[in-house]
Amino acid sequence: MHALEKMLARASGRDVVETGEIVRANIDLVEVNDLYLQVVKSYWDLNGKKVWDPDKVTFVFDHYAPCPSMKTADNHKIMRKFCSEQGIEKLFDVGDGICHQVLVEEGLVKPGNIIVETDSHTTTLGAFGAFGTGVGSTDMAMILLEGKLWFKVPEIIKVEINGKLRSNVMAKDVILHIIGKLGQDAAVYKAIEFTGSTVRDMEIDERMVLCNMCVEMGAKATYIQPDQKTLRFLKDHGAVDFTIFETDEDFAYAQSYSFDVSELVPQVARPHSVDNVDDLASVAGEKIDQVFIGTCTGGRLNDISTAAKILENKQVAQGTRFIVIPASKSILKQSVERGYFQTLMESGAVFATPGCGPCLGVHQGVIASGESCASTSSRNFPGRMGSPKGNIFIVSPATASATAIAGKLASAPCQEEG
Repeated sequence: MHALEKMLARASGRDVVETGEIVRANIDLVEVNDLYLQVVKSYWDLNGKKVWDPDKVTFVFDHYAPCPSMKTADNHKIMRKFCSEQGIEKLFDVGDGICHQVLVEEGLVKPGNIIVETDSHTTTLGAFGAFGTGVGSTDMAMILLEGKLWFKVPEIIKVEINGKLRSNVMAKDVILHIIGKLGQDAAVYKAIEFTGSTVRDMEIDERMVLCNMCVEMGAKATYIQPDQKTLRFLKDHGAVDFTIFETDEDFAYAQSYSFDVSELVPQVARPHSVDNVDDLASVAGEKIDQVFIGTCTGGRLNDISTAAKILENKQVAQGTRFIVIPASKSILKQSVERGYFQTLMESGAVFATPGCGPCLGVHQGVIASGESCASTSSRNFPGRMGSPKGNIFIVSPATASATAIAGKLASAPCQEEG
């Protein structure tokens, strides 16, 4: 069996599971974000009285943080009351950050665990050897009642990535390249495992980017085998008591792909599809009205430090807005302590409260009709960040930073290092 299959077997009380089987698995951790008041309503509709285990339930206010309307403020109020009444202590309120990042920093994400959130980008957690996936309101309400959920054991795709990346070519460029080659329907209800020298060389922040964007290919879950970097990160964040599963040597993958990224150059997903990918050079010079570094895909410390390095002693182009939103309060704090915040502010960047920001298209930097945005987010379909007549170009933090300086799509120097 694959490591992911062993997780599902353990969670469902089985010795063996097979691809395509339906299993009913115990859940180790759940998260409800502030888009999903319907979870609470569905829980009440199901005559819920007490959640199955308050210690395994978290709520994170990240999408509407701070609240942009009276309606979202009311939603937050109801969810806070629900947590209080249910004895749910792990409520991460406005400003704490994005669910996937916050849970990791709090040591709640562990290898071998089944983790379910009301957010499709829960695939991010595969970077830690966990089975992380997103669900809707009714499924989550049932988990709150029973602590279990059914899964179909997914087929598993192996993606091997080898080669030393050039400077200023990032994990975002790698995963955009892969999505462009395989297509946005390549992994519908399948799991993706990343292997290879490039992945081993990546730090945790970058591995999270790979796993995060797999949902843009339809993936149910992702996996990177935990190594010493993973264990060091988990130790630093207080994660204990977990089991690391190993894939059997004779496991047969449903598909296998191999990519050599040693010659990869900066990539871009052009409007209006995440698999509409090409070398950035194909659109270089396109005028950009707004640059955005943030979201669960691109608001981590590595992304902000990359931006600070590129923008040091430089200025954002006149007529271009540059918005930076850290993925968590901890990342904001470290950005201040290390001088990244000051560097970017002096360059003309604007910081906003840790959270999802304009990625969902309701506040903190939405774009107008006819405007173009270079974003480190994960999606670029019409209306994603505001007007359906706006254009979103998905790029890496390095490319976003160079674009902010130029006021048009541009890449930072990407010579081979050493």
